[in-house]
Amino acid sequence: MTLTLPGLPSLHWSGVVGEAAFDEESHALTLRAAGGVDWTNDATGGPAQHAATALAFPAPEGDFVLSARVRVVGARSTFDAGALPLWSTPDRWAKLCNEYSPQGEPMVVSVVTNDVSDDANGPPFVADAVFLRVARTGPAYVFHFSLDGRAWRFVRLFRLHVDLSTIAIGFLAQAPMGDGATAVFDDIRYAERSLGDLRDLS
Repeated sequence: MTLTLPGLPSLHWSGVVGEAAFDEESHALTLRAAGGVDWTNDATGGPAQHAATALAFPAPEGDFVLSARVRVVGARSTFDAGALPLWSTPDRWAKLCNEYSPQGEPMVVSVVTNDVSDDANGPPFVADAVFLRVARTGPAYVFHFSLDGRAWRFVRLFRLHVDLSTIAIGFLAQAPMGDGATAVFDDIRYAERSLGDLRDLS
């Protein structure tokens, strides 16, 4: 399946084929994750899993910025998430998530995987959605989040140990503990440009 969104290259499934729809009026992309699916290379030695629903397109050669407002609709189970992922291989990938915590609150969560996953919890938030942003800056990648889509707060700066030409970027839904999850992405913005100061909220 190929899905075309305004302003983006054509999106293709990254790995497992899932359910997706794009609403032309609201410009909202909806991804439906089946129950029990995730992306994880468990640092404690558990089995790796890469069955989550993800649509992606090849990253450009230079710097880029991709952002979206992300929400997960309906009742949520632990670790249900909508995310912006970076993907190269099953051992080299990253994701920035609106994820439901074991304490029953949405959080900004980031995962960076070079062989094993470095999983880091960011702040919880009380809104029904959060803006997420992933960007390339030279040889590195940066994650930001925002509550209003204007003031962007730094999450982390990192590298993936792969050739930059192998990276795909896009949208992901996961539901590792529950029966399924529906993630909605709107206010999607993409540009082949560089960010300035990574910590000045711009």
